[in-house]
Amino acid sequence: MKSVNVGMVGYKFMGKAHSNAYRALPMFFPQAAKPVMKAICGRDADALEGARAQFGWESAETDWRELVKRSDIDLIDINAPSDAHKEIALAAAAAGKHIFCEKPLALTLSDSVEMLKAAEAAGIKHMVGFNYRFAPAVQLAKKLIAEGRIGEIYHFRGWFLQDWILDPSFPLVWRLQKEIAGSGSHGDLGAHVIDLARYLVGEFREVIGMSETFVKERPMPSAMTGLSAKGDKDAPRGAVTVDDATLFLSRFENGALGSIEATRFAAGHRCTNAFEINGSKGSIKFDFERVNELQVYFTDDADDVQGFRRVLATDASHAYMDAWWPAGHTIGYEHTFTHEVYELMQAIAEDRPASPNFVDGVACQAVLEAVDRSIAERRWVSLSEFEESR
Repeated sequence: MKSVNVGMVGYKFMGKAHSNAYRALPMFFPQAAKPVMKAICGRDADALEGARAQFGWESAETDWRELVKRSDIDLIDINAPSDAHKEIALAAAAAGKHIFCEKPLALTLSDSVEMLKAAEAAGIKHMVGFNYRFAPAVQLAKKLIAEGRIGEIYHFRGWFLQDWILDPSFPLVWRLQKEIAGSGSHGDLGAHVIDLARYLVGEFREVIGMSETFVKERPMPSAMTGLSAKGDKDAPRGAVTVDDATLFLSRFENGALGSIEATRFAAGHRCTNAFEINGSKGSIKFDFERVNELQVYFTDDADDVQGFRRVLATDASHAYMDAWWPAGHTIGYEHTFTHEVYELMQAIAEDRPASPNFVDGVACQAVLEAVDRSIAERRWVSLSEFEESR
């Protein structure tokens, strides 16, 4: 296929990120199949029309069911709230449409498995939105590990720290309601770290965790979009039904040890998505707030120059960078989505599986639920307990 007609459900934070990626792809990756922005979908007709015009979509639909039925749509992009993912994805698969779905894949493991089975039965391409994999510095980390350059992996420690709901008068947005979001920092932030751990180190064997909701009630919002909201601090209050912070320890199948922390209550941290991996021959460190850099240490360096070195992953030798700017000219958050869409378009054009796909979404959901079970039952939980569910 030389082009892929896209219909997108959602038009706020992730809708803007995805739209930008579709628009940028043909300019910077002209060899890829071209995404054609056919239709954008949302419930608020006025707001939707504003997004359609701003983002550059050809048309708009206020009912996702009508979008899925359209014969001129090849790919359904789902970035609506998490509670809508399953129903839209099942309908899209039944209609033979390829699917790009934001994470977490669904509210539960069983729903995620149902989505995966439907996609596989339909023979469509499917991708889940773990965009941080596509930072060139993360791709370099993957390369160093795959080539054995930091040796046998001993430790993975990852953390995703934010502070955007630190103020107890911040309104009760949908991300703080379990029936819509599925979980709080655990599924929203922790899912990204879990995926990076799986991608770089391998599968989880067992986990043990703890969580806390620091602010139990919040004022109801009068308006919200993305990670922002408006509301009166004296407005009626509603219960926060998700975690504000979740931490867990893990063992991986290859014997490595892991620790993962996700919180929205880390004052001063706007978007600290970071990891450190220690191996027998060296270590690597990454922090999304310095997205172009990978810190690398090799034990075989001469004694007098040993230490972490800063590698600026902007040379043409680094993944995707030959499509962008001269060496040293950095890229940012939005570029990870462009790289993600590039991989999806290529998978469709070449008739091969996309990566990461719903298999990865299911695996991530299994870890999320294993941690939840561990917290509820105050014990180590093996991922083998979820094999039958998968």
